[in-house]
Amino acid sequence: MNFPILSALIFLPIFTAVLLLPLRLKKDCGYYKIGLLASLVNLFLGCALAYAFSKNAPAFQFKEVIKFSSEYDIKYFLGIDGISVLMILLTTFLTPICLAISMNSITKRVKEYVVAFLLIEGFVIGSFAALDLLFFYIFFEAMLIPMFLVIGIWGGENRIYAAYKFFLYTLAGSVLLLIAIIMIFLFTGTTDVVKLTQALPKLFPLAYQKWLFLAFFASFAVKVPMFPFHTWLPDAHVQAPTAGSVILAGVLIKLGAYGFLRFSLPFFPDASRFFADFIFILSVVAIIYTSLVALMQEDMKKMIAYSSVAHMGFVTLGIFSFTVQGLDGAVVQMISHGIVSAALFMCVGVIYDRLHTKQIKELGGIANKMPNFAMLAMIFILASVGLPGTSGFVGEFLAIVGTFKVSKLFATLAATGVILGACYMLWLYKRVWFSEVANHHVEEVSDLNRIELISLGLMADFVILLGLLPNIIMSFFTIPTGNIARIFQ
Repeated sequence: MNFPILSALIFLPIFTAVLLLPLRLKKDCGYYKIGLLASLVNLFLGCALAYAFSKNAPAFQFKEVIKFSSEYDIKYFLGIDGISVLMILLTTFLTPICLAISMNSITKRVKEYVVAFLLIEGFVIGSFAALDLLFFYIFFEAMLIPMFLVIGIWGGENRIYAAYKFFLYTLAGSVLLLIAIIMIFLFTGTTDVVKLTQALPKLFPLAYQKWLFLAFFASFAVKVPMFPFHTWLPDAHVQAPTAGSVILAGVLIKLGAYGFLRFSLPFFPDASRFFADFIFILSVVAIIYTSLVALMQEDMKKMIAYSSVAHMGFVTLGIFSFTVQGLDGAVVQMISHGIVSAALFMCVGVIYDRLHTKQIKELGGIANKMPNFAMLAMIFILASVGLPGTSGFVGEFLAIVGTFKVSKLFATLAATGVILGACYMLWLYKRVWFSEVANHHVEEVSDLNRIELISLGLMADFVILLGLLPNIIMSFFTIPTGNIARIFQ
């Protein structure tokens, strides 16, 4: 394919955002229509990319290279493997949903809102496609600005505090990442990811790898987020608008796990092995501790935010098991959680738009008035619990199996998180959808509108489809996860 499809995926939403800025439309719905059109075109390009992707090719595909200097090996270098193509597809899938569900709820500064989401889409896709460390860092950091604005402008009462906390936490870790990238460039003379994957394990002894690994870890662990760097996430989710929570949980926090897979493990295998037990401990603590904290929450959004930390614990557990099953489970869990958590936050948004509350004690009996909504919400709740037949089961099961091969203790402790997850999610469903009505306004609510039904329906279809036929996505990343696992054999 001669068409620069990766650049198109990155810059179509960015250029659309830039073109929107000087426009002055009479009706705000015009901005949504333009944003939706651009994001749907990007979704089409994402589907075309996945269709044209060769699952059996060992190297990166759809490479694009533009050299800026003959003296320094820093270049605009794009390319994808089976992991990044799925993450790009997830991003292009969620972005039009975010814009569509915002049309009735976000009515102030609509142009700037649409611009922010288009910029987020472009920068996130750039992060997943970049094969140059410097360009990855640029996209990785640029994404923080529009997300900061989404939380800070269109969020809840404490939005300013949550926005600054999100920005400062993620920026602090990224400063160390930048220092590490500069050091790597000074030692090797290149920021080419493909070259560094081959050179760095041989170039740096364990003592150097440890420090570089920790610098990368500081940035990616905050983004995941791992315990104890997770405290920014509940605040950000609670204050963010519904679409902000959807894109944050669905895609943005996956960048941390993606960073571990793309950079930390291939670049620093000895250090990764050295710190594996440390990561296991943090992951298991995150799974158990945040599950217990979720049990105590009375705010639906905060409960789901803490559940995200627990579910991402399975991702880091699978990654640092260094086994094929663990790595496969981690990637499946990234995709599954991206859909399930996004859908759960949309469910909270559906309730909040109608009843203007997220407090569990103020709800109840919603299933009587919203049967379609209750059915779809149950699918996402069961997927979050990890019920067999849903996508949530596949990822968690493989991650635990992979970890069991390395450590029976950590695998057993992690498995308790599945039980705790069932406790708080099913309890949430009982109290919100089936308990006695605690709010008389529940009697007045209407079931899902067309946009909500289509969006949640599509996501439910994918949750069940991936649960029954996980090989649809697993066939994409068998080679890259296998390559990573072979490094540690």
